[in-house]
Amino acid sequence: MENPNLTNIKVWDPLVRIFHWSLAFFFFLAYIVEDDLIGVHTYAGYTVALLVSFRLIWGFIGTPYARFSDFVTSFKAVKTYLSQLFVGKTKHYIGHNPAGGLMIIALLTSLIITTFTGMFLFATEGHGPFGGTFLSQLSEGPLEDIHEFFANFTVFMVVIHLSGVIVSSLLYKENLVKSMVTGKKLINVKTEENADENI
Repeated sequence: MENPNLTNIKVWDPLVRIFHWSLAFFFFLAYIVEDDLIGVHTYAGYTVALLVSFRLIWGFIGTPYARFSDFVTSFKAVKTYLSQLFVGKTKHYIGHNPAGGLMIIALLTSLIITTFTGMFLFATEGHGPFGGTFLSQLSEGPLEDIHEFFANFTVFMVVIHLSGVIVSSLLYKENLVKSMVTGKKLINVKTEENADENI
């Protein structure tokens, strides 16, 4: 018997979904090939930079659940959410929860540093958009260290992100991976109404 309180609602717009899966593909493509296929690595990195630029813009002018104003909260809100998560009494968020919102900002920041240090490295060899500028005079060693650190740090955060997706999916009995494919979430309207009343 179907639950009359369950309804599918549109959460993630097509551009957010395309961004999400494209970013995952091109980042890991660049990460896996590294210096073995420098051309592939470079253009995958440029693509990541363009995708991140799009997401920054879409975070201000995009659909409601894609906007930073919907999921960027204070550290206090993140701490409260995580403490409630450990006892299984968190509020259910239709879009990103506070911890997920913080993860998105951290990932975007790490990707910005990774892509720009990559372009700066390319500039030291006289190539890329910054080749021939004052950036070509920068020391290659420190740039390479920073670039590799943040690339690895991004992978680490992706693992944390996937762990959060699994925990949230189990806790709220929803398929978050599927929702990032279809754009829809199955929401219990009655539960959401009760949650709002208890805020």
